[in-house]
Amino acid sequence: MNEKMCATGKKGLDSEFHTLFIEEVAEKRLRVKEARQQYFIVPSHKLYRVFISAFSENKKGLHAVFNELRKADEDDTLELRINSDGGLVTEGQQFFNVILEKFGNNTTTVLDNHGYSMGALLFCMGYRRVVYPYSELMFHNYTHGSWGKGENVKSHVKHTAKNLTSFFKDMTVSQGFLKKKEFKEMLLGKDFWMDCEEMCRRGIATHVVVFGETITAKHYLKGVKQHKKANKKNGKSK
Repeated sequence: MNEKMCATGKKGLDSEFHTLFIEEVAEKRLRVKEARQQYFIVPSHKLYRVFISAFSENKKGLHAVFNELRKADEDDTLELRINSDGGLVTEGQQFFNVILEKFGNNTTTVLDNHGYSMGALLFCMGYRRVVYPYSELMFHNYTHGSWGKGENVKSHVKHTAKNLTSFFKDMTVSQGFLKKKEFKEMLLGKDFWMDCEEMCRRGIATHVVVFGETITAKHYLKGVKQHKKANKKNGKSK
C-alpha cells in the first residue's frame, strides 16, 4: 500500500485496484432556495474519495484504506467512484460495513463509468447515487466454489447461498431496484443490464451529470421524454 501526497495537498493511498484520496473541505454557507435570506452551514470536514476497480485485493487486502476510513468524524463524507467489473463479494461487504459504521447518509456513489456484479451492489449502497448518460449497471447472481470433505462442502455451499442471497436481496429488492420476480430470475441465472435511463426509472440513480451539471433523475427523465417527443414530432413532419 503506497501513500503519496498530491500537488493539491490531497493524500492518496494506493492499493492494487483501488485508490483513496482524502481532501479537506472548508466550511460553506449555502442559500435556502425557498427563502432567499436564509442559509444553512455545511461545516468543514474531510471528503474521503475512493476510486473503485476490481474487488480482488489478494496481496495485502485493504487494511490501510479501511483503517483511514474508520478515522472519519461525524461530518465527514465518503464518495465511491465505481468503474468495476466486480469481484469478491466479501470485499464489497467490507465497504458496506464501513458505510454502516462511519458514513451512513453521508455516502455518495458514482457510476464512473460502469458497475457490474459487486460493482453494481456497491453503487446501490450510496445514499446519493450519481450516474452519467452512458453509465452501465449489471446485476447477476454470485459465482461460488468450495473444496474439502463432502459434508463440509455441502454445509459451506448451503450457508453461503443463504447468506449471499439475503445480502443481494437487501441491496436490490428491499430498496425497490429489482422486483421479486426479477430477483428470482436473477438467482436462476438471468443478467439484468441497465443504462442511465433505466436506472433513473427504477430509482437506482438519484442524480445524473449532464454537460457538467448534476441534475435529479426526475429532471433527467423529463428531458429524455421531451427529447423523444420532439424527435417523434420532427419525424412525422418530414
